[in-house]
Amino acid sequence: MPTYQTQSVAAGMVPQFAERTARIAAGERPIGWKLGFGTPAALAKFSLSGPLVGYMMEASVLASGAEADLSGWVKPVAEPEIAVRIGADVADGAAFTSVAIEAFAPAIELADLFFPPEDAEKILAHNIFHRHVLTGPFRPAGAGFDWSRLRGTVRRNGETHASVEDVEANTGRFVEILRTCADTLAAGGERLRKGDIVILGSVVPPIFLAPEDTEVAFEIAGVGRVSVRLRAGA
Repeated sequence: MPTYQTQSVAAGMVPQFAERTARIAAGERPIGWKLGFGTPAALAKFSLSGPLVGYMMEASVLASGAEADLSGWVKPVAEPEIAVRIGADVADGAAFTSVAIEAFAPAIELADLFFPPEDAEKILAHNIFHRHVLTGPFRPAGAGFDWSRLRGTVRRNGETHASVEDVEANTGRFVEILRTCADTLAAGGERLRKGDIVILGSVVPPIFLAPEDTEVAFEIAGVGRVSVRLRAGA
């Protein structure tokens, strides 16, 4: 059985798994997992060998193009990401290969950094600040898929915010970080399952949203586009 990366990760996953279990017992449907804090700077800061893992539920899903109400959020953040769909159950990191990545899509995660992200245990206990996820159309991936050929454009309020030449540069190589995810889940008695959606971390530095922001979009050339409209509220 794999073990957690650090004691902080072990301590933080206990309440996170308990919350997820309670939500499922109350009738909510899980859809998969999210990876975060996987940049080189974050790994060094928290003494990690791979990203932190959180969970996602159907209740957090918005359709591409939908409006997100940010009323009451403390520090809203948008993160353009790659989402993958898992094509087979995976017991742990050692069992994970690229064959298990059935499909992929552009995605946007919305998070609320309502406390300073200084402690990995606390971040995990609060599910890595997750609030919403949106995905574009999924396209087949599979064994040996060449992620280096993907090119992306992030737009903020209709203007180009960033061009993405390497979708793995800010996150770590996808197969490796999914192995970390599989090991983290296995250490807590869970596993990646067929049909799970996993978002792999922001492909650009997180976009801290201001009240005047109205839309964020992420397009992968030749693949598809995902967008979210924003309402700051009162």
